Amino acid sequence: MAFEKRAEALSKGEVVVQVKRNSIMQKLTFRLVRKKTNDGEVPYLVLDKFLDVSELVRVAEEYQLPVESPVGKIYPKGKKEIDFLGI
Repeated sequence: MAFEKRAEALSKGEVVVQVKRNSIMQKLTFRLVRKKTNDGEVPYLVLDKFLDVSELVRVAEEYQLPVESPVGKIYPKGKKEIDFLGI
C-alpha cells in the first residue's frame, strides 16, 4: 500500500495528508520537489509549515518518501537519501 501511495505522489506532484497539528486534525498539502544532489535527483515531499517530528515521520513512512519541512529532513526508517535516487 505504501508503494501505491508513493506512485500516486510521484504522478500527481502533491499529496493532501490529514495530520494532527496543535491537537487539531488538519489537511495539509505536501508538494513533491526534486532536489539535486551530487549523485542525482531525489524527490522530497515538502511542507512549508512547522509540524511535529512524529507527524513528519508518519508521513515519510506512509508514503515511503523523504519529507522536508522547516523542522528538517526526515527519511523512512532504515533509508537514507541515496536510496531515493532515480525515483
